[in-house]
Amino acid sequence: MRHRQYGVAVIGSGRMGTLRAGMAAAHPAVTYLAVSDLDADKAKRLAGDVGADRHSGDNSELINDERVGAVIVSTAEPNHAAPAIEALELGKPVLVEKPIALTIADADRMNEAAKASGASIHVGYSLRFNRQFLVGRQQIIDGKLGRITGAVGRFYNNRANALQVLQRSAEATFVKDALTYLVDLFGWYLDDARPVEVIARSHGLVYREQGYDADENTFAIVTYEDGTLANLSIGYALPADYPSHGRLVRAEVLGDKGVVFLDQDHRESILHSEVPSTHAYAGVDTNMAFLTSNASGNKALGGYWGPLGDETRSWLDFVSTGRPCPHATGTQARQTLEVTTAIDMSSALGEAISLPLQPGLNS
Repeated sequence: MRHRQYGVAVIGSGRMGTLRAGMAAAHPAVTYLAVSDLDADKAKRLAGDVGADRHSGDNSELINDERVGAVIVSTAEPNHAAPAIEALELGKPVLVEKPIALTIADADRMNEAAKASGASIHVGYSLRFNRQFLVGRQQIIDGKLGRITGAVGRFYNNRANALQVLQRSAEATFVKDALTYLVDLFGWYLDDARPVEVIARSHGLVYREQGYDADENTFAIVTYEDGTLANLSIGYALPADYPSHGRLVRAEVLGDKGVVFLDQDHRESILHSEVPSTHAYAGVDTNMAFLTSNASGNKALGGYWGPLGDETRSWLDFVSTGRPCPHATGTQARQTLEVTTAIDMSSALGEAISLPLQPGLNS
């Protein structure tokens, strides 16, 4: 298998861009690294931290750098489309953070750019890279479950994490930002079966009392064209000092030949100390911590270990060798976005939503 070397541009120098840039800098195939951010000082600091070859406050400048062969888009959710499309039009493979975009129109523009140039687009649904869920997918491929008839999934997170989402982008609802992981997971497990109807309800008090137009609880049923049902729920208001430092996920997949139950509440590795542990995403200190609960992974012994590390390295390997990677494709991510959009619509309107969505219902 060939191994080509190439340059990478990381667009966005926030939390995710910082992690991606650090792993790109350490990857043996990456010979040139550039980082950018609309806040030029932030890009400069990140460049110094990871030893990047170039930094800029102009995203386009780095995307068009001839030394850059692949692009990672780690901007805030509303800003995914423009840099991704620019890179794809130049024929450069793109890894973009989830969700692919916040509107179906933007997702379509991104996929159309990829199709026109032949460049690949993948989306960072890191839940796929948790060991349980990778192994779960393999059981389905191996026929252990037979025909899948139903799935149940729930997603919890705490208030401190939720406020980070709300403050970053009011458009990125908890459904589009977080429940999207389970929508993607079940779409992957169902081999991209087409969803045909969504019915959902939501309710909340915590964030509305703080002035946000957001419900912390949403429950949905998604019906697929073959009759399979997926029951999905999100609860995004655990106390800020709850010992989990990331998402708590459970997924159950039911087939006519078997079932798989995947529990990721992270209570198998508990630390309690007089010296507080700091939540890597929300900055909250807790004396008790579920050690492996940080959604992206953990820094340890000079490296970064866990789902985001595996996901980033897998994509960098794909660019280098062409070896298939299990990331969500642009087409899969577009379907996931349509389902999450329909969940939000159903919750708001109080009625079932048929899929596909009619043009103009989501811009």
